[in-house]
Amino acid sequence: MNYRIFPPTRLPEAEITLPLSKSVSNRALIIAALTPGMQLPENVAHCGDTRVLRSSLESQANSINVGACGTAMRFLTAFYACSPGKEVILDGDSRMRQRPIKALVDALRVQGASITYMENEGFPPLKISGRRLAGGEITVDATVSSQFISALLMVAPLGENPLTLRLSGEVRSFSYIKMTLAMMERAGVECDLTMPEIRVPVGTYSPVEQNVERDWSAAAFWYEVCALTSGFISLPGLADDSLQGDRACADIFAHLGITTEFTAGGAEIAASPDIDGRLYADLSDNPDLAPAIAVTCALTGTPFHLSGLESLRIKECDRIAAVTAELAKLGIMVHPSDSGMEWERQIKKVENVPAFDVYADHRLAMALAPVAACVPGIVINDADAVNKSYPEFWDDLRRCGYVTVDASLSPEEIQAHLEAEGYFDEPEDTGDDFDDDDI
Repeated sequence: MNYRIFPPTRLPEAEITLPLSKSVSNRALIIAALTPGMQLPENVAHCGDTRVLRSSLESQANSINVGACGTAMRFLTAFYACSPGKEVILDGDSRMRQRPIKALVDALRVQGASITYMENEGFPPLKISGRRLAGGEITVDATVSSQFISALLMVAPLGENPLTLRLSGEVRSFSYIKMTLAMMERAGVECDLTMPEIRVPVGTYSPVEQNVERDWSAAAFWYEVCALTSGFISLPGLADDSLQGDRACADIFAHLGITTEFTAGGAEIAASPDIDGRLYADLSDNPDLAPAIAVTCALTGTPFHLSGLESLRIKECDRIAAVTAELAKLGIMVHPSDSGMEWERQIKKVENVPAFDVYADHRLAMALAPVAACVPGIVINDADAVNKSYPEFWDDLRRCGYVTVDASLSPEEIQAHLEAEGYFDEPEDTGDDFDDDDI
C-alpha cells in the first residue's frame, strides 16, 4: 500500500498507546527459551520482528527464514549454536544476506560452535549444529553491533566455563548491552561489568516475568509530530526510569522545543517556543532515533550534526544514505559521512510534492510520514513497512488528525474522499478563545 498523506486541520491533541518495546520483548523471549521449564511470555510486542523471533523459537523445523529481522538472525544464531542436538539452516531475505554476521560467528566458533556459511563468507545463510559452548576469554569488536554482544551474553551462562567478553574499540549502542545485563540479572544471572570486560558466570536462569515497557524508539515519531504540528500528545505507560537507551529521546527533543512531563500514568509531550539554534547529538547509544531527529531538524530549519551512526549503514537499509536521498526530494541537502550526517541549511528548489521511498525500512516510513504537516500530499511508498515494529502506526497518525488516502486514487477521487471525511469543514468553536480575563 502507498499512502498520500494530508496534514491535520487543527492542532493535534491525542492519546497514543505505544507498542511494547521490541528490544525488551526480544530479549525476554530468548531468556525465557533458555530458562528450564519456562514458557515463552505472552506479554510481548505484537510486531513483525517479535512474531518472527517467537515463531522461530517455537518451530521444530530444520530450516528457519527470519526475513528482514536482523535481531532474530543474531539472537537465533547464538541460541541455536548453544542448543545441543539442534541442527538448523538459518536464512533471511535478500537484504539479510547482505548484512554481515562474521564477528558474531567468529566469537561463537572460538567457543567451539559449529557454524558453516552456506554461500558467502561472513553472511547468512548459516548451517548451525548446536552444542554446549566452551566459554573462556574472547575479544569482540564492539564497533560493529551491540546485538552481537547481547546474543553472546544471553547464551553464556549455559557454557562449560564462565565467559569473559572483552570489548575492543568504541562501544556502540552501549545502552542495549546494559539492558541485556539488567534483564539477565532479573532472571538470576548477575554479570560483572568492568569495562572493557564483561564476565558471565556459568549458571541457570530462573523463571521470572520480565516487565516489557512501552517503546521509547517509537515515541520519537510522536515527538516529531509535536515538533511539526505544535500539538499535544499523551503517551501512557512511557517510563522515565526506562531500561531503554532511547529514553534519551526526551532530552534530545527538548533542544527542538518539545517538553516532556512525566506523570504516574506515563508522559505528556507538547511543543514550546524554546528551540536551540543548532543541534549536536552523539547517538552512539541510540542510533535508531536518527531518522526522526534528522527529519525534525530539517523541517524546523535547525542545523544539525549527528554522530555515532556507523551501525545505520547495516540496518534494514543504509539509513544514512536513505535519509539523505529522501530529504533531497524536499530540496534539503544533508551531508552524509561514514559515522553520521550533518546539515547547514543547504537547500535547493524543488517543483514537485515528493513520493518517498522507504527501502522496506519501518523507521524511514514513520520518520517521513509526519512531513505532511509541512508538505501536504506527500506519498509514502510501501507504507506497510511499519508492520515490522509498529503495526498500529497509521491508525495512530490518523488519531493525530492526519489523513491517509490510497495514493493510486485519481485527484478527483482523493478530493471526494477528503470531502467525505469532512476534511474541509470549518473547525467547531470550542469556546476556548481568549478574553480579557485570560490576559
